[in-house]
Amino acid sequence: MPRRIPLSPQAQAVLAAMPSRRSVLRGVLAGGALAATGGALAACGTTGTGSNGPSAKACSVPDVSAAERTVIFSNWPAYIDEDEKNAEVHPTLKAFTAKTGIDVKYTADINDNNEFYGKIRTQLAACQTIDRDIVVFTDWMAAKFIRNGFAQKFNPDKVATFLKNLAPTLKGRQFDPNMEYAAPWQSGLTGIAVNTGVTKEVHTVDELLTRPDLKGKVTALTEMRDTMGFMLLSMGKDPAKFTAAEFDAALEKLKAAVASGQIRKFTGNDYVQDLAKGDIAACIAWSGDVIQLGFDNAKIKLMTPDEGLMLWSDNMLIPTTASHASNAQALIDYYYDPKVAAELAAYVNYVCPVAGAQEAMQAIDPDLAANPLIFPNAEMQSKLHLFMPLTEAEEKEYEGKFQSAIGA
Repeated sequence: MPRRIPLSPQAQAVLAAMPSRRSVLRGVLAGGALAATGGALAACGTTGTGSNGPSAKACSVPDVSAAERTVIFSNWPAYIDEDEKNAEVHPTLKAFTAKTGIDVKYTADINDNNEFYGKIRTQLAACQTIDRDIVVFTDWMAAKFIRNGFAQKFNPDKVATFLKNLAPTLKGRQFDPNMEYAAPWQSGLTGIAVNTGVTKEVHTVDELLTRPDLKGKVTALTEMRDTMGFMLLSMGKDPAKFTAAEFDAALEKLKAAVASGQIRKFTGNDYVQDLAKGDIAACIAWSGDVIQLGFDNAKIKLMTPDEGLMLWSDNMLIPTTASHASNAQALIDYYYDPKVAAELAAYVNYVCPVAGAQEAMQAIDPDLAANPLIFPNAEMQSKLHLFMPLTEAEEKEYEGKFQSAIGA
C-alpha cells in the first residue's frame, strides 16, 4: 500500500472547515448531554457503581454475533485506509470481511470526544442500544467512559492477539491497567513543529516561549493536556503526576507567554495552514499533521524538545449495550495482526500501537518503517510522557482554568 497522498488544497479547505478530531473540547465544562433519541431498550439488571457523573446500569445484553455476522464501528474522519479509486472502500476492512465473514458497517461520525459522548451517554445510562459495537475515544474520554460503566470487558480468549501484540509502552495504563476495556486504534505524539524556512530550529519549550525572533509567531494548542503537558515539563514536573499547585504555576508561565505577545493564539488543527505558509514560525503540534506537511515541504519538521514529547492514544471500546461483542472483539484482534497494523499505519501515519508492525512495514515502505514518529525508537520512547488521568472534579477545575487563560 502506498503512503498517504497529501491532500489537494480543495480537500484541505474542506477538512479545515470540519471539527478537528483533536480539537479542544470547549463543551467539557457544560457537561452537555445531548439527549439522543430512539434506540431499543435492552435487558437491564441492577444499577452500576460509576463513581462520577451518569453511571450505567449493569446491562445484560445478549450477544447475537453468531447469528448476525456484522459489527457496527464508529470512528473519526480520515482515520482508516481508503481505496485510491473509492474512498468509501477500506481495504483492511474488506480483507477482514473476506477472512471472517463478518460484515463491517463503518461510519466516520466522531468529530469530537465530548460531543459524541454527549450523544450516547443518556442511552447508555438507561441500558439502551446506541446501535454501535465499537466506538473510539481519546485516552481521557476512554477513562471517563470506563469509569462511568459504559464499556464492556474484553474476553481474553477473543482478544489474544491484542493482548500479545500491544506495544509495551501502552501496557498498564492507569485507566485500564489490565487491558480489559480499551485497545488503542492509533497513537500520536505532540511536539514542537518548526518551519525552518522562516526560523531556526527550536529545541526547548522555553525557547518557544521566550526567544525574541519567535515573538508573535508562535501558536499553542487549545487541547489542555497537550499544552499544559509541555508547561509542566518545562518546569521539571511530571505531567503524569502533578499537584494542583504545580498546575497553577505552569498555567502562570503560559499566561506570561500570552501577556508578552510571544504566543499569537491557540488553535486546533488549523495551525497546519499557518505553519505551511510561514505565517507562524513554530508551534505545539501533532505528529500526523507534521508528517503530512513534511511530504510537501521538507523545511517543516517536528522537533523533539529537550523536555520530551507528549503521547496520546485513541482507543477502541465496546459499549455495554453492544449486541455484537464477539464480532467486535474479532475486529479489534484483527487490527493487532502486525501485517494489518502496518497497512493501516502506512496510510494514516500515526504512531502504530502494535508490536511487530515495524518489521511488517519493511515490505510496504522502508522509509516509513524507519520513521520514529510512526515507530518510536528506544531513544524516543525514553522521552515520551503521558498526561495524568483526571477525576471528573479535577477535569472541570483544570479545564476551567485553562480555558479562562487562553480566552476561550
